[in-house]
Amino acid sequence: MTAVTRPVRHKKPFPWKEALRILVLTLISLLMIFPIFWMISGSLKAPHEVMNKDVFWPAKPYWENYAIAWKSAPFGQYFKNSILMATTVVICQVLTGSLAGYAFAKLPFKLSKPIFFLFLCSMMIPSEATIVSNFLTLAALRLTNTFFSVIVVSLVSMFSVFLFRQFYKTIDNALLEAAYIDGAGDLRVYWSIILPLSKSAIATVAIIGFIGNWNSYMWPKVVATKESLRTVQTGLRMLMQSDFGDDWGSIMAAATLITMPMILFFVCLQRYFVQGITKVGLK
Repeated sequence: MTAVTRPVRHKKPFPWKEALRILVLTLISLLMIFPIFWMISGSLKAPHEVMNKDVFWPAKPYWENYAIAWKSAPFGQYFKNSILMATTVVICQVLTGSLAGYAFAKLPFKLSKPIFFLFLCSMMIPSEATIVSNFLTLAALRLTNTFFSVIVVSLVSMFSVFLFRQFYKTIDNALLEAAYIDGAGDLRVYWSIILPLSKSAIATVAIIGFIGNWNSYMWPKVVATKESLRTVQTGLRMLMQSDFGDDWGSIMAAATLITMPMILFFVCLQRYFVQGITKVGLK
């Protein structure tokens, strides 16, 4: 009988580069998460523990900070305003961005590239540089201190147009040509083919638009002075300027309440967000 020779198994070398990459990314992630952890920790500390550097995490959670923060200002109205404004802005940015991106990507027209380049140049102008001109325009039209004035500057986002255009470039033109042969028009192609394939791009624009509008402070502070139009960010600032300005436990609790909706919104759509960024990056 002939002896059976077993194949020699070569031991794979330890992936040092991959391990180092994971270690670096882990350290960066912990560095980014630490401020959130510190905010939550501060919101659960008793007044005598907040400024105590020896207390890293409270022995007993002091939940009264959340009750005090919620009652110190009409945060119920602030949350309602911020959710309504952010949702309206997201819907408008998705609608205008997807339509413009579809036109630039799949409906070539005269001077489309120069116009798109001009739009891209507008992204280099910081929003702070246009606050005075936008405010004077709305003041001349007597539109200040209105719901429309708070959201009007964010209804159209050039970044969403750019992202949708880059995403639509990855869609095969054969799908659109087949629809045209069947008699579909441009709007029918957009509604029945383009939009159903754009879930990841829509989620990306929705997350960025929601977080950007939720965190907006300067423009709502300038254009709206009514109590009924304040957002959560302006409400947090008013809390810090009130008699509770030294109660850092309550301020941390209010900041935690304001941050949680953004985190939950991102967690719910993170899968589509990663897909959208990846596809645009590959293109």
